[in-house]
Amino acid sequence: MNPVFASLGTTIFEAMSARARESRAINLGQGFPEEDGCPAVIAAAAAALTGQSNQYPPMPGLPVLRDAVAGWYNDTQGTDFAAQEVIVTSGATEALAAAILALVSPGDQVVLVQPLYDAYLPLVQRAGGDARLITLAPPDWRLTREMLDAAADRPRFILLNDPVNPTGAMMDDATRAMIATWCVDHDVIAICDEVWEGVTFDGRRHRPLITEAGMRERTIKIGSAGKLFALTGWKVGWLCAAPALSSVLAKAHQFITFTTPPALQWGVAHGLTHERGWIEGMAADLQRSRDRLASGLAQAGFVTTPSAGTYFLSVDLPASGIAMGDVAFSEWAIDHAGVASIPLSAFFAADPVTTHVRLCFAKSDATLDAAIERLARARP
Repeated sequence: MNPVFASLGTTIFEAMSARARESRAINLGQGFPEEDGCPAVIAAAAAALTGQSNQYPPMPGLPVLRDAVAGWYNDTQGTDFAAQEVIVTSGATEALAAAILALVSPGDQVVLVQPLYDAYLPLVQRAGGDARLITLAPPDWRLTREMLDAAADRPRFILLNDPVNPTGAMMDDATRAMIATWCVDHDVIAICDEVWEGVTFDGRRHRPLITEAGMRERTIKIGSAGKLFALTGWKVGWLCAAPALSSVLAKAHQFITFTTPPALQWGVAHGLTHERGWIEGMAADLQRSRDRLASGLAQAGFVTTPSAGTYFLSVDLPASGIAMGDVAFSEWAIDHAGVASIPLSAFFAADPVTTHVRLCFAKSDATLDAAIERLARARP
């Protein structure tokens, strides 16, 4: 067995969700909405299932979806993509795998920023990359030029997530410009996991790294229809990059999944073309859910850290007067309060921050209120 995967256990998300099912706990752990997503997108996919071809679609994706992805980004984020620069994948995790396996060679230094999505490190290791970890700290989770310069002496790639799962943080303009300058200075290629780009709050808008000076030819931008339309089970994602990169990414994609179900591609294309207002409304609804959860937790004596995007809000345990580590608290919460959470230390490969737990607020008011009441009643 390959040692990279043989040594891995079940992900914390699946483990906590399984415990929530077994104990009938309220699941604020794994990040999925409680209800199905955009009805018009679902209807368009259902119509395509009987009205369009169900045979292999083109390997890089249906032209209608590649056009729609490029058009949506060009209209909303100031990009200048052509449809030929978009490769449709079976979810953003497959897009990450295709990017890393296509580009990273054995010995290449790849800078990873903790906390990080748990797929990043094993994929880099499987490609033979030399992972260089940067650890950010609460409450601002700030990345600096000094951290980047100290992380690697021969950096080849950097893998970034913005907005960030699990912290809900977003890059400001100065940080994004600093990263772009560092990439240009060191001839670094950036792989940008931007799946939460449509889930931002308080009037903030996502700006992609690829639009910064010098980054158009050295950035891979990854997106997810599952996050944009609250359809996480569909697993429709994409890679966007200049032709010199996208042509190589397509070669990796063709030997991973080759194609993505055509009916789902038709549905997503309809959504990006005709249902953009739904994305805005979803973000507004999620902001209200974030505020409802934060307010209820505050009344129960829990202190949370700011969340500028994503589905997630973190509880600061020491600030809340709780003398427990994050793993111990998550175990306590599911056993004594009947609420599943995720310890933030699960998002670190080394030197973890153990003072915060992540809660998902993409749930109904009734679910959030019940979780707040349970946590308040059983608070340690």
